[in-house]
Amino acid sequence: MSVWHPFTQHALAGPEIEIERAEGAYLYAKDGRKILDGISSWWVNTHGHCHPEIVKAVQQQASKLEQVIFAGFTHAPAEELAEKLLRVTKNNFSHVFYSDSGSTAVEVALKMAIGYWKHSGEPRKTVVALEGGYHGDTFGGMSAGGRGPFNDIYKDFLFDVVHLPFNDMEKSFEKVLKGGDVAALILEPLVLAAGGMKFYSLETLQKLSALCKKYDTLLIADEVMTGFGRTGTMFACEQANVWPDIMCLSKGLTGGFLPMGATLCTSKIYDAFYHKDRSKMFFHSSSYTGNALACAAALASLKIWEAEPVMARIASISAAHRGAVARFQKRPDVENVRSLGTILALDVIASEAKQSRQDGLLRRDAPRNDEKGYLAPIGPKLYEFFMEHNVLLRPLGNTVYILPPYCITEEELDHVYGIIDIALDHLRDGREQQAA
Repeated sequence: MSVWHPFTQHALAGPEIEIERAEGAYLYAKDGRKILDGISSWWVNTHGHCHPEIVKAVQQQASKLEQVIFAGFTHAPAEELAEKLLRVTKNNFSHVFYSDSGSTAVEVALKMAIGYWKHSGEPRKTVVALEGGYHGDTFGGMSAGGRGPFNDIYKDFLFDVVHLPFNDMEKSFEKVLKGGDVAALILEPLVLAAGGMKFYSLETLQKLSALCKKYDTLLIADEVMTGFGRTGTMFACEQANVWPDIMCLSKGLTGGFLPMGATLCTSKIYDAFYHKDRSKMFFHSSSYTGNALACAAALASLKIWEAEPVMARIASISAAHRGAVARFQKRPDVENVRSLGTILALDVIASEAKQSRQDGLLRRDAPRNDEKGYLAPIGPKLYEFFMEHNVLLRPLGNTVYILPPYCITEEELDHVYGIIDIALDHLRDGREQQAA
């Protein structure tokens, strides 16, 4: 194969599955398989694959305008989408800057924040982020992200970022703020997604936001994954009644149809770049900024939120997940079973860790560092098992999670829970056989 696939070690991976079409919560493979998409195809699909309203909107837009340079030009889909995004974020922002992905939305946010302080006559250079966070794979995004396997070989090329310990965010943040020079705090609100679906409290988010206000520091909310209903509300920040200075959106923005990023900012950010000196313009773009097809898809997706009972579907998924938490908590081979909105996650315990927990002792055979985290060997094994059973779940190392499209039914969700149970039973039986 000539295609180099993302997050894939081709020396170990099997052949890719060719998908011919998709509909609702299912992917249909060339070999005849019908695969239940339990992770919304990397968290992008909201309403279900090939939703007819988005299909129609993209088709109609393609017949009129596909793309135009966005410097000096504009078009109705981009203008209408910006207005809708400002309304759906409760008018807490004044401007929308379009880009191509979550990573570029983050790059834009970081450049806005640093540029804001430069143009305000008070240059600040320190960016603060959360330990274990993930903000994309471009160099700015990697710099803001936690240090680990995603960016380890590039660490010498990343700019310095202060990362707050996950279990001591507020005190550590205030200590950094007292040192001055903090341009911005960037965080994924409530959920560190790629870092292992780690949850933190509304109160912590509120305190971090309050500290930003107290010390006059910008807050950047990376809602690339958490936005558009994933945590149970339209945006995760809403739950804490926290609105940042800058918000990054992507993934669910177009309903999973086309790549697009959007960075929303307040008037004070925009005004810092508004000047008769051309050198103070915001120097960022990409060839496809404000792409008309992507804007049309995003508009159609937002209209579905208005026309269909999307929040009721999210509530139904959330309730099912809460029930499943109780179900999985009974198992001795998993820990930290948790749910938030449409996200359900659990950590699979390595065999040595299970024994250690049962003994209540610190044993020499306690789990090695590679038994947890993204490179935990159990991850690929579980993925292979799930795919053999035609359920798309892609564990983050030893963390198994479900993050489905909102069209999924209770019966389909129960099927996914059952497959996870079967996979865990399979692992247990295999360990018992080895022990025997």
